[in-house]
Amino acid sequence: MFREAFTDYFLEVPDSLKMRLIYDRGITVYFADPHSPWQRGACENTNGLIRDFFPKGTDFSKISYEEIKHVQDILNERIRKTLNWKSPEYVFKNLIGAIKT
Repeated sequence: MFREAFTDYFLEVPDSLKMRLIYDRGITVYFADPHSPWQRGACENTNGLIRDFFPKGTDFSKISYEEIKHVQDILNERIRKTLNWKSPEYVFKNLIGAIKT
Protein backbone atom coordinates (compact mmCIF):
# COMPACT_ATOMS: atom_id res chain seq x y z
CA MET A 1 0.00 0.00 0.00
CA PHE A 2 2.76 2.48 0.95
CA ARG A 3 4.75 1.67 -2.20
CA GLU A 4 1.76 2.37 -4.44
CA ALA A 5 0.93 5.57 -2.57
CA PHE A 6 4.54 6.76 -2.77
CA THR A 7 4.78 5.87 -6.45
CA ASP A 8 1.52 7.64 -7.23
CA TYR A 9 2.71 10.69 -5.30
CA PHE A 10 6.09 10.67 -7.02
CA LEU A 11 4.40 10.70 -10.43
CA GLU A 12 2.85 14.05 -9.49
CA VAL A 13 6.24 15.63 -8.65
CA PRO A 14 7.58 17.96 -11.37
CA ASP A 15 10.49 16.52 -13.38
CA SER A 16 12.83 19.29 -12.21
CA LEU A 17 12.20 18.40 -8.57
CA LYS A 18 12.62 14.67 -9.30
CA MET A 19 16.05 15.41 -10.75
CA ARG A 20 17.04 17.39 -7.66
CA LEU A 21 15.80 14.66 -5.33
CA ILE A 22 17.67 12.00 -7.28
CA TYR A 23 20.86 13.52 -8.62
CA ASP A 24 21.60 16.09 -5.90
CA ARG A 25 21.61 13.24 -3.38
CA GLY A 26 23.73 10.93 -5.51
CA ILE A 27 20.95 8.36 -5.71
CA THR A 28 20.69 6.09 -8.71
CA VAL A 29 17.07 5.44 -9.60
CA TYR A 30 15.76 3.23 -12.37
CA PHE A 31 12.25 3.77 -13.66
CA ALA A 32 10.74 0.71 -15.31
CA ASP A 33 8.18 1.13 -18.02
CA PRO A 34 4.62 0.02 -17.14
CA HIS A 35 3.81 -3.58 -18.09
CA SER A 36 7.50 -4.40 -18.66
CA PRO A 37 8.36 -7.16 -16.15
CA TRP A 38 11.66 -7.93 -17.92
CA GLN A 39 12.91 -4.54 -16.65
CA ARG A 40 12.35 -5.61 -13.03
CA GLY A 41 14.07 -8.98 -12.90
CA ALA A 42 14.68 -9.27 -9.17
CA CYS A 43 11.13 -8.20 -8.38
CA GLU A 44 9.64 -10.69 -10.81
CA ASN A 45 11.89 -13.44 -9.43
CA THR A 46 10.72 -12.68 -5.89
CA ASN A 47 7.10 -12.78 -7.06
CA GLY A 48 7.79 -16.24 -8.46
CA LEU A 49 9.28 -17.39 -5.15
CA ILE A 50 6.19 -16.13 -3.32
CA ARG A 51 3.99 -18.01 -5.80
CA ASP A 52 5.76 -21.24 -4.75
CA PHE A 53 3.96 -20.84 -1.42
CA PHE A 54 0.84 -18.93 -2.46
CA PRO A 55 -0.43 -19.82 -5.94
CA LYS A 56 -2.00 -17.14 -8.11
CA GLY A 57 -5.55 -16.48 -6.96
CA THR A 58 -4.79 -17.17 -3.29
CA ASP A 59 -7.27 -15.44 -0.99
CA PHE A 60 -4.92 -13.75 1.47
CA SER A 61 -7.79 -12.93 3.81
CA LYS A 62 -7.79 -16.66 4.63
CA ILE A 63 -4.03 -16.84 5.28
CA SER A 64 -2.89 -16.24 8.85
CA TYR A 65 -0.28 -13.67 9.80
CA GLU A 66 1.86 -16.50 11.18
CA GLU A 67 1.80 -18.33 7.84
CA ILE A 68 2.78 -15.21 5.91
CA LYS A 69 5.52 -14.46 8.45
CA HIS A 70 6.82 -18.02 8.09
CA VAL A 71 7.10 -17.67 4.30
CA GLN A 72 8.71 -14.25 4.74
CA ASP A 73 11.34 -15.75 7.04
CA ILE A 74 12.05 -18.61 4.61
CA LEU A 75 12.52 -16.21 1.69
CA ASN A 76 14.64 -13.76 3.69
CA GLU A 77 16.96 -16.57 4.78
CA ARG A 78 17.31 -18.00 1.26
CA ILE A 79 20.60 -17.19 -0.48
CA ARG A 80 20.40 -15.22 -3.72
CA LYS A 81 22.78 -15.06 -6.65
CA THR A 82 22.05 -11.32 -6.95
CA LEU A 83 23.39 -10.87 -3.40
CA ASN A 84 26.62 -12.77 -4.13
CA TRP A 85 25.19 -15.95 -2.60
CA LYS A 86 24.17 -14.27 0.65
CA SER A 87 20.69 -14.10 2.10
CA PRO A 88 18.68 -10.86 2.20
CA GLU A 89 18.59 -11.17 5.99
CA TYR A 90 22.39 -11.44 6.19
CA VAL A 91 22.95 -8.47 3.87
CA PHE A 92 20.39 -6.33 5.71
CA LYS A 93 21.84 -7.09 9.14
CA ASN A 94 25.34 -6.26 7.92
CA LEU A 95 24.17 -2.96 6.42
CA ILE A 96 22.39 -2.02 9.63
CA GLY A 97 25.45 -3.02 11.64
CA ALA A 98 27.67 -0.85 9.44
CA ILE A 99 25.34 2.12 9.91
CA LYS A 100 25.28 1.74 13.71
CA THR A 101 29.08 1.70 14.02
